[in-house]
Amino acid sequence: MEQFFEQVETQNDSFVDAASYVGEVIKVIGVGGGGCNAIDNMILGGVKDVEFIAANTDYKSLVRSKAHHLIQLGKTTTKGLGAGTLPEVGKKAAIEDEAQIMSLLKGTDMLFLTAGMGGGTGTGASPVIADIAKKMNILTVGVVTRPFDYEGVNRRKVAEEGIEQLSKHVDSLIVIPNEKLMTELDADVSMRDAFAAADDVLRNAVSGITEVIKTPGLISLDYADVKTVMSGRGIAMMGSGTAKGQNRAREAVEKAIFSPLLDNISLEGARGVLVNVSTATGSLKLSEYNEIIRIVSEHIDPNAVFKPG
Repeated sequence: MEQFFEQVETQNDSFVDAASYVGEVIKVIGVGGGGCNAIDNMILGGVKDVEFIAANTDYKSLVRSKAHHLIQLGKTTTKGLGAGTLPEVGKKAAIEDEAQIMSLLKGTDMLFLTAGMGGGTGTGASPVIADIAKKMNILTVGVVTRPFDYEGVNRRKVAEEGIEQLSKHVDSLIVIPNEKLMTELDADVSMRDAFAAADDVLRNAVSGITEVIKTPGLISLDYADVKTVMSGRGIAMMGSGTAKGQNRAREAVEKAIFSPLLDNISLEGARGVLVNVSTATGSLKLSEYNEIIRIVSEHIDPNAVFKPG
């Protein structure tokens, strides 16, 4: 028996070239103050298998970042200060450092770009960075937040304009409506905790997709599957749900489908759907998995690209 296994191993080695697979390079770039805060939260939250880049005009804020790489945008344009909530300044700052951005993105297969929309740097620089990534043939997914209502009408208007611009340069854009998060938070939640909750959603979006690519499962999805679903798709939405007990499969999938984060948008118009089912090792029943897939299938277009895993 021992000899048999040795022969099989030798035969497999003759057909498998380990050097041909180097793994996908996934990077996350946080743009502006909100984006940089978000990636710090991802790092502290244990998001793995990605490189983090912090890009900001504000020098004092930037140097506090925990990211692997730092880009001070627009050293000439802003002289180390913020963009003053002016997107045109953020845009100019990013254009000034286009070469540095390209250098840090070299060799990237997939890029997550995260920012809090409504400010100057995040709103203005994000479309520039996304356009650079697009020209480098990098699968680019924007994961951004829409401001809370209390942040003011002008900031929300600036955010909507920024979201529209960013959507033109990314493959998929996930927009987290911060105000919708309030329905899941206590009425007396502090401002700090409200922003922390928004950062947690951004973290879950990035880690969820990254785990699909990097973590083997019983029904494995990989980078090619994610690229098929997310390449050139435009506005995307994310829903998540957790449950336990006898009806956990149905409860979890219904929470995801009707999540406040979907912002009242139906799945029926989706052109691509990616489903990631995660449970304690070995605890998922076939009947539960079938129920999840059936329920999702009932809510999407039959012609949509559907990748369950």
